[in-house]
Amino acid sequence: MSRKPELTPGLIALMAVGSGLSVASNYYVQPLLDLLSQEFALSSTQAGLIVTVSQLGYLAGLICIVPLGDHHERRKLLTLTTALTAAGLMGMAFAQSFGILLSVAVVVGLTSVTAQILVPLAAHLATPAKRGATVSTVMSGLLIGILLARTFAGLVAEWGGWRAVYMVAAILMAMFSLACYRFLPHIAPTSHTTYRQLYVSILHLFRDEPVLRRRGFLGGMQYAVFGILWTSMAFMLAKNFHYSEGVIGMFGLLGAVGALTAKFAGRLADRGWARLGTGGFILMTTLSWWLLYSGQWSIIAFGLGVVFLDLGVQGAHISNQSEIYRLNPDARSRLTTGYMSCYFLGGAAGSALSATFYGIAGWSGVCMIGAAVSLVSFLFWAVTEFRMPLKRMRHAPGLH
Repeated sequence: MSRKPELTPGLIALMAVGSGLSVASNYYVQPLLDLLSQEFALSSTQAGLIVTVSQLGYLAGLICIVPLGDHHERRKLLTLTTALTAAGLMGMAFAQSFGILLSVAVVVGLTSVTAQILVPLAAHLATPAKRGATVSTVMSGLLIGILLARTFAGLVAEWGGWRAVYMVAAILMAMFSLACYRFLPHIAPTSHTTYRQLYVSILHLFRDEPVLRRRGFLGGMQYAVFGILWTSMAFMLAKNFHYSEGVIGMFGLLGAVGALTAKFAGRLADRGWARLGTGGFILMTTLSWWLLYSGQWSIIAFGLGVVFLDLGVQGAHISNQSEIYRLNPDARSRLTTGYMSCYFLGGAAGSALSATFYGIAGWSGVCMIGAAVSLVSFLFWAVTEFRMPLKRMRHAPGLH
């Protein structure tokens, strides 16, 4: 039996940075939508399509590419996916029509699932005693990538225009692709089943695991709420407050508090409060829409709304993951594909709803649909997850 490669601090840092760079590829566009609308003479609804197609591309990558990590040599797979992402980002930088931009955005979304290959890889390489700390480090890189992508995009766009954002991003991703080839160890496949069998087994997990179905729905609804906010906020901030792309991008820093919920939500789950904690986080996102609605007149209210919504979405996400990973330790990659597919399908739907309702009723319409989706999510949790007595939830965290 071959010895498992050593997982060094440098390798962990490389995977964390790579996770952040990869996932950021889908979020650079959000503070740039107003610029794209001007360049290509688009309505807000049309501009929002680029967010939607990126999320759908990511969803396709979760289904088609992530399971390949089980029966393909992962260094080669990661080198290829990151190289394709770099090429796609450069293609976006030089796109001369909105149709071409949309087409290349699908490719970027499809191949930027690198982070969802790196996280299971980190868990595979880590020793059992350090697995949790290793995975949380790589996940932190992913979260930071989501949070700082908007800030980075806004600042670079203010300096060099929206095309410069994608040029710089492409260079950074190409450098990471070379680092994958140079520094990642050779790792033999862990599964020798066919891809068809892996894919079918994901459907079987949905059929056999009601917790996966429930948590997948909740995750998708919460990420829809996230997409509803971030897809249209650039239009509102530019129109109501006349903020530049750089200032709009800085609002991504407010989302940093969401990353702080990871340990808190994890501790709640470890102590048996995952079910109740999920409801609390979803309620927080529901109430945040009142602040966000007021935010069209008060930037302080808007900032607080962003903080509370991101806090709720991220806390619910961590709680959902803690529940589904209890189900079957031998199928965590497939559980990841199943849950994250629901998650990003919800994000794509939220982005489409946001662009549509902003075109119809402006920011008030966005807040209306965001509050409605949040409320439906909370009611679903109350009906399906809050039926146990609190004492039972407290002392039986693994009981479903």
